[in-house]
Amino acid sequence: MRWLLLRHLSRSLSPGDWRWAGPAARHFSVTGCRSTKELHGAVTRNIIQRSKDAFRSLQKENTAFKPILAVIQADTDDVMLQSTRNFAEELGVDVRLVRVPKESSDEEIIDEIRKLNEDPKVRGLVLHLAEPSIQVVNAVQPDKDVDGVTDVNLGKMVRGSAQDGFISPTASGIVELIEQMAKKSLEGKTVLIVGADVSLEASLQCLLQKKGAVSLVSSWQSQQLQNKLGAAEIVVIGSAKPQKIPSDWIKPGTTVVFADGSELSSAGLTGQAVGPVAAALRLKNLAESSKRWFDAQKYKVWNLHCLKLHPLSPVPSDIEISRGQHPKSIDVLAKEIGLLTDEIEMYGYTKAKVRLSLLERLKEQPNGKYVLVAGITPTPLGEGKSTVTIGLVQALTAHKNINSFACLRQPSQGPTFGVKGGAAGGGYAQVIPMEEFNLHLTGDIHAITAANNLLAAAIDARILHESTQSDKALYSRLVPSVNGVRKFSPIQIARLKRIGIEKTDPGSLTTEEISRFVRLDIDPATITWQRVMDTNDRFLRKITVGQASTEKGCARQAQFDIAVASEIMAILALTNNLHDMKARFGRMVVASDKRGQPVTAEDLGITGALAVLMKDAIKPTLMQTLEEPAIFHLKDQAIF
Repeated sequence: MRWLLLRHLSRSLSPGDWRWAGPAARHFSVTGCRSTKELHGAVTRNIIQRSKDAFRSLQKENTAFKPILAVIQADTDDVMLQSTRNFAEELGVDVRLVRVPKESSDEEIIDEIRKLNEDPKVRGLVLHLAEPSIQVVNAVQPDKDVDGVTDVNLGKMVRGSAQDGFISPTASGIVELIEQMAKKSLEGKTVLIVGADVSLEASLQCLLQKKGAVSLVSSWQSQQLQNKLGAAEIVVIGSAKPQKIPSDWIKPGTTVVFADGSELSSAGLTGQAVGPVAAALRLKNLAESSKRWFDAQKYKVWNLHCLKLHPLSPVPSDIEISRGQHPKSIDVLAKEIGLLTDEIEMYGYTKAKVRLSLLERLKEQPNGKYVLVAGITPTPLGEGKSTVTIGLVQALTAHKNINSFACLRQPSQGPTFGVKGGAAGGGYAQVIPMEEFNLHLTGDIHAITAANNLLAAAIDARILHESTQSDKALYSRLVPSVNGVRKFSPIQIARLKRIGIEKTDPGSLTTEEISRFVRLDIDPATITWQRVMDTNDRFLRKITVGQASTEKGCARQAQFDIAVASEIMAILALTNNLHDMKARFGRMVVASDKRGQPVTAEDLGITGALAVLMKDAIKPTLMQTLEEPAIFHLKDQAIF
C-alpha cells in the first residue's frame, strides 16, 4: 500500500517506518518509501527547471527583468512558503514579504493588496492567511493570482479556459503526484476529498473530472464519512484529521494524499510533503504571469472600438458636432490602448493624466514614427494645423487600423476668447468634449501661472528685504535657528559653492561671506521675469508695481504677459522628468545684479516650490477625438 503524505514533516522517522501514528491508528507500512521520495524530488526538479528556462528566456529579452513575488502573511511559515523562498532564490526571483497582524481587518488587508496590484514589478501575489474572506481573495488582481484562488481564475478553469488564468498549484501538485505514483490513468477512479477549503475542492474536482475520475467531497463531520472513506480508492485529506476519526475507516491499499501539513502533527501524522511540489508550481505560474505581461507590452494593434461618425449636410457648427458625439469613459479608452490601471489618474469622465511611470515600463520598446504637422503662414483664424493633425490620426487609426496618437498643445484662453477661438480642431476632426479641451482642461496652464507669478513675487520681495534689512537680519531669516540649531538647506549649500564659499556650517561664515551669501543685489532695471495671466487684458501690458506704502519706495514699471509665453511653459514642453524640470527651473535667468552678473531662480532658493506646483502639469493628458483614436495631449507645447 502506498501513502502520499503531503505537507510538513513534523518529526523524523526512519525510511521504513512511515505510518499513521494517531492514538487509535492501525499500523500501515508505506512500501517503496525511498522511490516515492525520489519520484517526489524528480517531479519538483523538473518543474523548477522549466521555470528556470522560462525566466532565462525573458531575461534575454530584457536584461533588467527581475520579477517580484509578493506574499501577504499573517500566519506562520509552512513547508510550501519556505520552499517558495528557496526556489525563488534559485530562480533569481525577489520575494517581497508583507507582514500584517493576525487581527487585521479585511479593509486593511485589501488596502495592502491594492498597493501590490498597482505595482507593475509585482507579477505574483500570494495570500498566506489563515481563513481569508471571499472579499479579500477576490481583491487580488486575477493576472497576479498565481495561487489560482480568485473567482475569475476558478471560473476560467471550470469553463475550460485555464490557459488564460492560473490553476491552484496545490491542486495541480496533488493530481500530478497521484498520477506519477499510480503510474496509470485516473480514469474511473473514485477520489474522496475530505476537509478541504472551497477553492481547493473546486480546483481538485475540476482537474480530477477532466482526468475521468469520479470526485466526491465530504467534511469531517459527515455522518456518511466512514462509508465514503471505505469506498474511495484515493483519499485527499485537506485539513488535520480529528482524533476521533479512526484510521481503519480507510481500507488497506487506498492512496492517501495530504493537502495540508502544518497542522497534521497534532494528529500524529508524518510523511513526505507536497509543499515543495506546490511551491515549484507556484513559481511556474509566476513565470507564466511574467511572460504574459511581457507579451502584453509588445507592439500590437489596439483593440479599439471606434466611435461612429454620422456626417450631416449641411455641416453643423463645431460645437453641435462635438455635443452630438457621446465619448466613451476615458478609463475604457486607456485600457483599449494598453495603459494599466495604475498608469492613469482620472479627471472626471473624459480626461485622465498619464503617469510618467509608463516611460519606464515601455523603455525597451522601439520608437514609433514621428509626423510633424507645421505651418509658416499664421493667420488671425489659424492655419488648421490641429484640424489636419486630428483628421490624419482619425484616418490612420479608425480607418487604416494603425496605432497613432494626436499630440497637441493645450489651448490658451487668450486666443480662445479672442478672434481665433479654440484649438480643438474643427468639423468632423476635433477633440471631444470641445469645452473641456478649450477651457482649463486639467489645470496645467493655471499651474504655470501660479509658478511663474510665485517667482515674480519672490524677486520683488527679495529686493524689498535687502533694501530694508541688515546682513545679520537677512541671515537670520534665510538660515533660521530651529531648536537652537542652524542648518543650510541643500539649495543654500549649492549657492555657497557658486559664490566660492566651501563651508557647510552656518556658524563658520565670516561677516564678508554672510554679506555675499544673503545679498543678490538685483538691479530692478534688468528684471526680465514678468507676471503672467491666461486671458486677454490689454491694460496690464504696462503697469507699475510696489506703490503701497508698505513697499517702502520699491515701485517699478512691470508688465503682464500671456501665461503660455512664460519660460516655465517652454521648460514644461522640453523636460523629461521631475528632476530634469527642477534643474532647468534653477537655471532660469530672471535679472542681473548690480555688477552685471546673472541672477537665477536657484539663487532665490525657489526651485523646489516651482517643481511642486508643476508636479502634475508635467504629466500628459489623455482625451479622445470624434472617431475615438486616443489623443495624447502632451503637456502644453505652446512653443511648437
